[in-house]
Amino acid sequence: MASDSDVSKTAPQPPRSVPTDRSVADPTGAADTDWVELRADQLAASWREMFWELFHYRELLWQMILRDIRIRYKQAVMGFGWALLMPILVVGSGFVVKYVLAQTAGSSLQSQAVAGMAVKALAWTFFAGALGFATNSLTNNIALVTKIYFPREVFPLASVLVQAFDTSIGALLVLVAIMALPGVGLSWTALWAFPLVILLMAFTTAIALVLSCANVFFRDVKYIAQLLITFGIFFTPVFYETEMLGPTGSQIMMLNPLAPLLEGLRLAVVEHHGLLQPMVKSQLVGGEMLLWHPGWLLYSAFWAIGGLVFCWRLFHRLEFLYAEYI
Repeated sequence: MASDSDVSKTAPQPPRSVPTDRSVADPTGAADTDWVELRADQLAASWREMFWELFHYRELLWQMILRDIRIRYKQAVMGFGWALLMPILVVGSGFVVKYVLAQTAGSSLQSQAVAGMAVKALAWTFFAGALGFATNSLTNNIALVTKIYFPREVFPLASVLVQAFDTSIGALLVLVAIMALPGVGLSWTALWAFPLVILLMAFTTAIALVLSCANVFFRDVKYIAQLLITFGIFFTPVFYETEMLGPTGSQIMMLNPLAPLLEGLRLAVVEHHGLLQPMVKSQLVGGEMLLWHPGWLLYSAFWAIGGLVFCWRLFHRLEFLYAEYI
């Protein structure tokens, strides 16, 4: 028979009281440093996993892009003409708006105004088209999402890249046409278009990730997205310049992260203005109105890059719930 001392040795012992205050448990603060380093290591490992997964499934992303392109133009009478139709319609609508504004003001329609509007319209066409397809990208691929695992961000990312392919076709035609207008030509400042387009794609991808994720949990998000796309063009300087809104209105309009990107494209490509230099305009009533400031570009870059990092992280944390809710 086991003695009382043997039973006491094998019996579960009550847990020891551990001080909850780290300053008491570790007066030197070393535990806090270790905890912060552990969290930083876990976050870095998670980001490495996200990048590695996307790189590992790059072939799948490429196949998704090819599939979406084939589906979009399969059995279509116009074929790739659909890629030209949307930019032409948007640019044509902007031309009508510009013409009406010029007639109302009693002035002639300037070729630079038409060219600047066309450049901004192409950027808006990409943004609106990408969000329109990306919002339903997860719910339209239920069979794949619910059966096997792979990084789900390939769906909205493929939608953005396919729309970039479509817009580039229309952009070539429109840009060739506007460069032939009098008073419009090429300059070294047009090189600013490359970082601006990259920021535009980053911002569009961030919004696409959020909308596609939210549409899984709330199916009316796709209707909200369509409303924002339809009426968002009036709250974005596409058919007009921010200077038409006056000093205060132009500053408020620049709070839209898309506004500095679109205005930057117009100024760099059409007006031949270097975006690192401020631009002001003298007013008839006295004083000056700020038309451009380099800080606005940093503002859009913050929203584009920071938004992409945040939205991608959020999308990745929730992707394991998609199969359950779809």
